[in-house]
Amino acid sequence: MENYIQAKDYELWMLIKNGPLIPKRIKEDGANVVKKPEEFDSEDYKMMEKNVKVKKLLYFDLGPDEYTRISECESAKDIWDALQVAHEGTNQVKQSRIELLMRKYELFEMGDHETIMEMYTRFTHTTNELKSLGKTFTTEELVRKILRFLPRTWEAKVTAIQEAKDLKTLSSDELIGNLQTYELMRNLQQQEDTKKERGIALKVMEEDSSELDEEDMVMITRKFKKFFKKAKEGIRKKHPSRFKNTDENISQGVSSVVSWTT
Repeated sequence: MENYIQAKDYELWMLIKNGPLIPKRIKEDGANVVKKPEEFDSEDYKMMEKNVKVKKLLYFDLGPDEYTRISECESAKDIWDALQVAHEGTNQVKQSRIELLMRKYELFEMGDHETIMEMYTRFTHTTNELKSLGKTFTTEELVRKILRFLPRTWEAKVTAIQEAKDLKTLSSDELIGNLQTYELMRNLQQQEDTKKERGIALKVMEEDSSELDEEDMVMITRKFKKFFKKAKEGIRKKHPSRFKNTDENISQGVSSVVSWTT
């Protein structure tokens, strides 16, 4: 809202910060007195129009409850102050919120199955809330904090960054980009390792299957036939018209399984 008003007319923002423009005149003794409406000239009317214009901007998109809260305010500054108290609380409330958010900030950790971007999004939500309440952080503080709460599995990468980068000049975006690249390489390596493990497991299964005796083969075949029979009955009920082709496919599947096991 602050940016919107400043972009609309920066003078209007100053009216919110400093109070409304008040037409005045100088008396013979040199004292300033507030003009009466009948004494207004063209410049005075422009001043009053600005006072009303900035109030109108603040009224936009207010719900009925908020409008009721500020409807008695005489100036844009009064409206802004009332909205600040309503949404940010009094100084005591703001301090309590800062303390709670700082605790959340200090205890922040990256989840086990969380990506770098998911973690960073959660982290920035917390820091942005603190910034809105007046708590500021340097870029170096945020960078060091992110490196501290990364899991132990990232320890090698954290050490590499600390040794290769100057944390005083390293931006948060550069750090996150660096971590995302490392995350991508880790995921690719894990996928390759998983493929190798599956290949080894399949090889072991094939070796084990060759050692099964005839009784085991018969039992496995019966279980597969029973399973496919139930599947066939379910398909018959749902799709009667397509049952013929499905029956042939299931029979072929059973034959394939039997031949593989034998």
